[in-house]
Amino acid sequence: MTDAPTPVDLLIRNAWIVTMDGERRIFRDGAIALVGDRIHAVGPSAEITAAVQAKETIDGSRFVVTPGFVNGHIHTTGEPLTRSLVPDDTDWRTNVFDWLIPIDMAQEPRHERLSAQFAALEMLRTGTTCFVEAGTIMALDEVVSGLAETGIRARVGQWAQDRAFAADDDQVALTDRALKVLESELDRYPTAGDPLIAAWPALVGHNTATDTLWIEATRLAKEKGAGVTAHMSPDPIDPDYYLATTGRRAITHLGHLGVLGSHLSLTHAIHLDDEEVRLLADSGTNVTHCPMTAMKGAYGATAAGKFPEMAALGVNIQLGTDGNNNGNVADMMRAMFVMAGIFKDSRRDPTLFSAYRVLEAGTLNGARGAQLSHLIGSLEPGKKADFVLHDRDRPEWVPLFNVVNQLVYAADGRGVHSVWVDGQRVVENYRSTLIDEEKMFADVQQAGGEVIARAGLPVPCEWPVL
Repeated sequence: MTDAPTPVDLLIRNAWIVTMDGERRIFRDGAIALVGDRIHAVGPSAEITAAVQAKETIDGSRFVVTPGFVNGHIHTTGEPLTRSLVPDDTDWRTNVFDWLIPIDMAQEPRHERLSAQFAALEMLRTGTTCFVEAGTIMALDEVVSGLAETGIRARVGQWAQDRAFAADDDQVALTDRALKVLESELDRYPTAGDPLIAAWPALVGHNTATDTLWIEATRLAKEKGAGVTAHMSPDPIDPDYYLATTGRRAITHLGHLGVLGSHLSLTHAIHLDDEEVRLLADSGTNVTHCPMTAMKGAYGATAAGKFPEMAALGVNIQLGTDGNNNGNVADMMRAMFVMAGIFKDSRRDPTLFSAYRVLEAGTLNGARGAQLSHLIGSLEPGKKADFVLHDRDRPEWVPLFNVVNQLVYAADGRGVHSVWVDGQRVVENYRSTLIDEEKMFADVQQAGGEVIARAGLPVPCEWPVL
């Protein structure tokens, strides 16, 4: 007597499926079945189809199915409303202090809400199902409310810094205020129960956090089951500051404080020495590589960065797209392409960062850094149903032989046809199922103009705009 088929909510069959499971299995004629918000089964089409009875069945012969991408570092407020405003010939200090900070400070809560929704739309439309915010949110409640309407999975936090730079600043008051922000947001948006959206300590990083804030943010994150994210060492200004004030380089000082570890994701991490690389590896600290920003901003990722050395020592390197005035797009597939190429070229070593390792960075490694590897990053029974259907009915997908090479080197996010997050179809046939896209585009255009005007910034262009 044969077992009766298992009832499932959705069956997608006859598709290429890149599972990213422990064996990295790829099914050329595969099927994936869902029950609620979880994956019930993944495997050969004939086997899975025979074992389930589906309420809805999709013929996947047109598609390649992958896990949703995990963006380890993106600025969801400010920059999405001002994309490509900043000139591409600014140094790091000019970029940050003369452009990005004035943009951030010119926003009202309604701008931040819209900006975050727009960033989420771009991510979902290009295959990202989960992200970690870079730490530039000020109106956290408005942002969380807006993101909840998009269906995306996120770890977010309010801008946190406390160092007294002005002579009349009260250092104790600044630190107390920052800690209260962290405690409040972690209480309001806890990680317990693995909700779609939860709060983390999102430190601005660089030299903006005192030792006390680093230590207390780490304590809170560990107590609450959250992570910590921060910028560090995209420019020599960070290690130079720490050397001058502590006698240790930035990562070495964080190690001295006891705040390195698997809970922490440090973004950029370019200007490091060998000791710092070893500390990152030994502590299990995650590093978020933003290759598009590094390349455009002349950060020196290939000239000075030690990413191949980090990878060789086992550092968990994840990918981020950063801000829309640096990376300029939230398309993780474009970031994967850049990561795969730049070190091959600079080191003249074609073995560095293969397409396989890069796809791991955009999925499994990102899930690990987001503290969510038990839920997402691969297509396996019991994990959350966060996945993407890439449309093979496009020139960049034809012919198809090596699907991993195709994903990293040929395709990009414009070929994302449909997306599921937590078992819900949030993109279908290239359109959001939850957002009025035409209204959002119009609102973003208007809001972007408002932010630029409030910031008192020009719209520079070398050529005449008539």
